[in-house]
Amino acid sequence: MSDLVIGEGVALDLRLAKLPSRALARLLDLLIQASLLGVLAAVLGVVASAGAVDDAVMAGLMIVVTIAAVVGYPALLETVGRGRTLGKMALGLRVVRTDGGPVRFRHALVRALSGIFDLYATAGVLAVATSFSSKQGRRTGDWLAGTVVVRDRAPDAGVSPAGMAALAMPYPLLGWAQQLDLSALPDDVALSARQYLTRMHEMRPDVAARMGHEVATEVLRYVAMPPAGTPPWAYLAAVTAERRVRQMRAAEAAQRAAWERAQRQAPAYAGAPGPTAGAPAGAPPMAPPTAPPPAAWQGSMVPPVQDRTPETQPAPQTEGDGFKPPL
Repeated sequence: MSDLVIGEGVALDLRLAKLPSRALARLLDLLIQASLLGVLAAVLGVVASAGAVDDAVMAGLMIVVTIAAVVGYPALLETVGRGRTLGKMALGLRVVRTDGGPVRFRHALVRALSGIFDLYATAGVLAVATSFSSKQGRRTGDWLAGTVVVRDRAPDAGVSPAGMAALAMPYPLLGWAQQLDLSALPDDVALSARQYLTRMHEMRPDVAARMGHEVATEVLRYVAMPPAGTPPWAYLAAVTAERRVRQMRAAEAAQRAAWERAQRQAPAYAGAPGPTAGAPAGAPPMAPPTAPPPAAWQGSMVPPVQDRTPETQPAPQTEGDGFKPPL
């Protein structure tokens, strides 16, 4: 885990990326950049052989192409990919701000420009030296941009009871949440919302409100607007809880399909039984009756949507125009 602490004194639950995984991700990115640069250089070579441009223009185009491959590739990918280049995606890494927030274009651009010196000009020696001298493994570009590289998937261990309570579905938003389209919500955005909900009770009220507004604004890019008067924490809790229920149902459906598939193929594994007594010659053997899923599986089935009735839900807690956040 990281030992990053934001200005409000809240420790961040992040897993820092180690140097070997970062180096392998950088190597993959270098191979992609070299391939991209080779393709662009070949195109310019064809244009030059046709005599369409003179030598001065060709030299300028080569400089532009080189900058685009060396600086533009990481800056653009880390901005669009929310801190991830293709190499980082393959290794499960992501660049975030030191306060845990997502990086912007200015952070990605500073990291890309500094990479000219600590990665290319010094053959990576400066980057390795600064990484070893930092507890968080930050290279020169991370120090200048105020970023850190973390593992993309955070564990669920260590969540306090108050944090788990914050993940519960706010009952007044249950019907609204069941109608949501959550297919466009990225995993990293949903993870950010979950992490905020589990840690907001540890923050000062003003800090929790500010961070909740930032995370909710990001989720609004992919999920519909909540009802008027809904506080950010309740909006995030409703989206997170409904997404978790749908994931559980999808996993349950996959288990049922696997069980039924195994039951249909049971004769092939156990050996097909011989012909049934009294059956005509050449008749195919009778398959054994399909048994229901084990009792342990039946008990783990997620109840359907219509079973979540008001009688099974806790009474809503209100305070003013919004919901009272869990303490």
